[in-house]
Amino acid sequence: MKTEKSRGSVSKGRVRKKVEKYMVKFLNLLTKKGEAQKAEPPLDIKEAFSKFARGGNLLKKDQFLQFMVEHQGENISTLEDLDKIVENFLQVGKSTTKRQGLSLSDFMDFLLHNFNDPLKDEVHHDMNDPLSHYFMYTGHNSYLTGNQLTSGSSDEPIIEALKQGVRVIELDLWPSKASINDGIKVVHGRTLTTPVPASKCLNSIKEYAFYKSDYPVILTLEDHLTPKHQDIFAEMATAIFGEMLYFPHSDYLTEFPSPESLKKRIIISTNPPKESQQSDSISKPVLNGIEHSEEEPCGMQLPDSVVKLKNEDQNASDEDQDDIYTSDNKPNQQGPRKYKHLIAIPGGKSKGSMKDRLKDDNKVRRLSLSEKKLISASEFHATDIIRFTQKNILRVYPKGERVQSSNFKPFLGWLYGAQMVAFNMQGHGKSLRLMQGMFRANGGCGYVKKPEFMIRTLPDEDMFDPKRTMPVKQILKVKVYRGDGWSSDFSATHFDRFSPPDFYTKVCIVGVPADSVKRKTSVKMDTWYPVWDEEFAFKLRVPELGLLRIEVKDKDKGKDDFAGQTCLPVSELRHGFRSVPLYDRKGKKLNSVKLLMRFMFETSNKF
Repeated sequence: MKTEKSRGSVSKGRVRKKVEKYMVKFLNLLTKKGEAQKAEPPLDIKEAFSKFARGGNLLKKDQFLQFMVEHQGENISTLEDLDKIVENFLQVGKSTTKRQGLSLSDFMDFLLHNFNDPLKDEVHHDMNDPLSHYFMYTGHNSYLTGNQLTSGSSDEPIIEALKQGVRVIELDLWPSKASINDGIKVVHGRTLTTPVPASKCLNSIKEYAFYKSDYPVILTLEDHLTPKHQDIFAEMATAIFGEMLYFPHSDYLTEFPSPESLKKRIIISTNPPKESQQSDSISKPVLNGIEHSEEEPCGMQLPDSVVKLKNEDQNASDEDQDDIYTSDNKPNQQGPRKYKHLIAIPGGKSKGSMKDRLKDDNKVRRLSLSEKKLISASEFHATDIIRFTQKNILRVYPKGERVQSSNFKPFLGWLYGAQMVAFNMQGHGKSLRLMQGMFRANGGCGYVKKPEFMIRTLPDEDMFDPKRTMPVKQILKVKVYRGDGWSSDFSATHFDRFSPPDFYTKVCIVGVPADSVKRKTSVKMDTWYPVWDEEFAFKLRVPELGLLRIEVKDKDKGKDDFAGQTCLPVSELRHGFRSVPLYDRKGKKLNSVKLLMRFMFETSNKF
């Protein structure tokens, strides 16, 4: 006879076995997500395959070439050209099927392959125009590792920016004890940020400047240096960069050189030193001030006394009496200064009325405006700003209140022709994704040719005005077929603990106000392989400045989970079926996640 104790043990054992059985089923459900049956090819793709295969089961090479030209819009004319595009896919001997042609399954594999990207991967814009005719991938306070107030300064953010293709790097230069920082440090003044030696930054720029692109790297310098230290910087830059450093041929340029002519060159841009500095004696430089700064002060800048105490605490010898306050700091009166001759893109008027600052002075220059000043100026001087940027360079930088390294919407500058929209590359968010999307254009070289209507000289009444409603020029049709790759890149419980995710896709146009619109697909429940098969039509008035923003999310009761994003320049989209890779929040490409989409353009009859 079983005792009460033994009966209790048996009961607990049964419960435990049921729980274990349930857990096994549950875990099997999660771990088998990668084995789920993927949906068959979309009807559009089946029809395209049947059309070009002429009803057959295989797509032969000549038929495949016809598909690539007529449906995909590829600029190829021979089978040899086709082989170059798909040489890693169509290999002789890979399979009997592929020697004879592509099956429908092979065709789908090709369409999802990386080289069927929606953008061209090579430079294809005319790069022989003046620099003022190009948008440039531009960083702000490029040396900061975090926020604008207390983070460290380092060459690491500069290296990362250059690897991403950024072409304009900003350095804030300040005098420092020669024995510590080679006489010059890079730091955000009047804050608690820590410094980094200027020489370290310059050496890293030299090493990584052309990692992503051969087109020129421009250094915008916020100069807080004494004349003596300007000379030290000139010697340092000349020694480090050598032949890379570009010296302008004249102090009076009426037109900037072209990106093509400046390949593999480092360009210096800053305000020229005042002539009075050449002969005026200087008792001591202004430390942690903004007298030479083009930018408005940080919204939370600290009092001099606090900054001084912090600097002394970090490095007691950094600002001591044998530093730049010594009798060695005498003005150099022996002819023209070397520093002045390094400046290829001079800063322009930073004071006076906006009308005066935007006047054509014959010689070209760079003007810097905060986002707030540009907003104000665009209300009354929109035409003047665009006309100014046809010859000169306009740099727009974040307002001082952006202490957390956030960013403004870059179209604020681009719609008025601003070439240098300066961004905090450490401030991840939607604005930075738009910046990354813009500079995926033109092979990702960091320079994007401005639309012709921003470059042409026209009467005021015909000049481009982003606020004016214009007729529809083009209709972009975007079809979202399906998504794939999440099961490879994310853990089984990343989105939902007890079920597969519920994905939907947001498709948005960002550009001139009249073009900006948001759409989204339906939610596909409980699947790692969502199939939407939904199309959206976007009426575009200025497609040349439009960006297509795509984001996938997992629908939740609370905040929806991020599942990947990308941003693509509309004018660069390749026609037809395309494999669209997605990126994480910071802009790093995910290993496997992609969308199968189709892009089609129609010209509006109203235009």
